[in-house]
This record gives sequence, structure tokens and C-alpha cells, in this order.
Amino acid sequence: MLKLWKWYQKCLTVHPVKTQVISSGILWGTGDIAAQTITRSTMKKHHKKPVLRLNSSTLFFAQQDDEEVFKINWKRVAITSMFGVGFVGPVGHFWYEYLDRFMKVRLQLPPKSMRFVAAKVALDGVIFGPLDLCVFFTYMGLTSGKSIPQVKEDLKRDFLPALVLEGGVWPIVQIANFRFIPVRYQLLYVNMFCLLDSALLSWIEQQEDAPWKKWIVSFLYVKEQEGQG
Repeated sequence: MLKLWKWYQKCLTVHPVKTQVISSGILWGTGDIAAQTITRSTMKKHHKKPVLRLNSSTLFFAQQDDEEVFKINWKRVAITSMFGVGFVGPVGHFWYEYLDRFMKVRLQLPPKSMRFVAAKVALDGVIFGPLDLCVFFTYMGLTSGKSIPQVKEDLKRDFLPALVLEGGVWPIVQIANFRFIPVRYQLLYVNMFCLLDSALLSWIEQQEDAPWKKWIVSFLYVKEQEGQG
């Protein structure tokens, strides 16, 4: 394990962007496999077939369930991996470097201070978090063959539930990230949690019109109406 870590450090030093891109692709693909396993999205539906059985002295046709067969949709895994390769890896790499420079040079906040960490968490949650969700759901919709209007509808359906679920986790993750992890390793740290995040987003996307999504959207809408009243 130590040798693997030293090898990764060397790769990160020599090829920082390429290393982040490859690791992001691997972790996001692994996350989609986890999501498929959880939701069993490629499970063959139960179907019954007639079976000839003998009961006492009478022959009759009964119904027998086929065994459930679960298969990983490797095309979907490849598509999700490419999201890590094409977006999370390169964009995340430059985002964390730029965010650190912005805090130190433009805002001139002391590194590792509470204001420094809080400002980073806030900007990451307001800018990168929503952007990441929008790009993910749009990309997954288009690559699955959906039309632009369908993608827009799916985005309306999935964005708020995903934002609410992630909003309770990522700030905690990022506080530790910006406080204790060196900038060069921050995307690696995030990528480890992206394994769970990709599984969560893939699971949300595969849930389609699940009742809990509608409940979250309607709940937020009611709260908004009460606030305006």
C-alpha cells in the first residue's frame, strides 16, 4: 500500500492533471457499478412460464418464476467513467488550485484559518456543487439518447433532491479537506468520497420518478410559498 501511495505521489508530481483525470474516471465508474448493484437496474423482470406438473393423478399447468439475473450495464459504467475523465478530473483539478489562489491572493485570508476554510466551503457549495450536478444529469441524459426537452424534465426532477441529499454531507467533507489536506491532494481526497457520490448520483438518476423525489420537491415548494406569504 505504501509503494502504491509513493507511486501515486510520483505520478501526481510528474503528470498532475493526467493522474487526477484517470483516478476520477476509475472512481466514478466504480461508483456507477455500486449504484447499479443497489438499484438492480439491469435486473431481468420476473416472468412466469407454464410448467407441466403432476398432482396426485391429475396433470395441470402451473406457473414458475424464472430466477432473477443481475447483469452490470458496462456501457453505462463506461459513460459514467467518462464523466469523471472529462469533467470531474480536469475541472476539479484546476478548480481547487484556483480556489486556493483566490483565497490567498485576492481575499488575502490566512491559510487554514476559519474564515479561509469557511469561504472555500461556501464557494465550493455555491459554484462547483450545483455545476457538477447540472453537468452530470445533463450528460447522463444526452448519452442515454434522450432529447433536450426530456433532459430538462429529468433535470427538474433530479436536481433538487440531489442538492438536498448532498448538501448535508459535502460541507462536512470539504471542511476537513480545506483545513487539513494540501491543495495538490485535495481532488484525490474528494475523489475518494466521489466513489460514494457517483453511486449516489447514479442511484438518484436511475430512480426516475420515485415518490421521495416528488416529496422533496413539493416540500421545498411549500416552504418557498410560506416564505413569500
